[in-house]
Amino acid sequence: MIGAIIGDTIGSIYEFDNIKTKDFDFWGEGIEPTDDSVLTFATANWLLRGGEAWRHYCDFAIEYDNPMGDYGSGFLRFVANARKGGKPQPYNSCGNGSAMRVGPVGWAFDTMDEVLEWAKVSAECSHNHPEGIKGAQATAASILLARKGADKAAIKKFVEGEFGYVLDFTLDELRPIYGWDFYGASQCQGTVPQAIRCVLEASDFEDAIRNAVSLGGDSDTLACIAGSIAEPLFGVPQAMYKHELNILKALFPKLQKLLVEFEKKYGNRVI
Repeated sequence: MIGAIIGDTIGSIYEFDNIKTKDFDFWGEGIEPTDDSVLTFATANWLLRGGEAWRHYCDFAIEYDNPMGDYGSGFLRFVANARKGGKPQPYNSCGNGSAMRVGPVGWAFDTMDEVLEWAKVSAECSHNHPEGIKGAQATAASILLARKGADKAAIKKFVEGEFGYVLDFTLDELRPIYGWDFYGASQCQGTVPQAIRCVLEASDFEDAIRNAVSLGGDSDTLACIAGSIAEPLFGVPQAMYKHELNILKALFPKLQKLLVEFEKKYGNRVI
């Protein structure tokens, strides 16, 4: 799970100030976890405590109501409806929010059937568009495969075969044309394949995050998704893990404790 949080944190200052290079200060000035991390923690809390996923997403968004980057407009309306009482209805979103928050699902279950089902449940309470569900499932499935020892070629083959994503492009081809004006850049279909490709071309965890940030567009979400998959595939260096824990402890101490609790139960890959 820590991989997703690190990716989001590193990409936080570039979401609305895109760069097109991998050569940047990794722990840049002003970085902090964004709404992507808050909702990833909400998923972790749901898996630990049980109940309905939407309640955890809404509760966390209400408690952490002004994160860096802020929540999407559709999700904010979703939360506003929850504040009025009753269960808010999903809003047919294919936004990449379903994929950026799903990381803990890939750690909490050990079979593909379970991961695909729980990823679907995590998404469809708000993002019930088929592409929103597919993006969450593809991300969680990639995490499970990496946890179980699959290499990059096996992950690519599974994702292409199961979800129909085309992953044969290269980042060098994509980078000049990718950004907020790229079709689907805030949607799963315009973010998840790109994030996975960032991992497929990476040499290690840090390289995967640098790949994601260098594309531009929704940098923190790209890096969050890429980081969630890169963690079990490559491992997160111990020094990076400790650095992120210190950031969380300073800014979001309750979330830092939740991370430790979740990873104590479901594990991580820190090297």
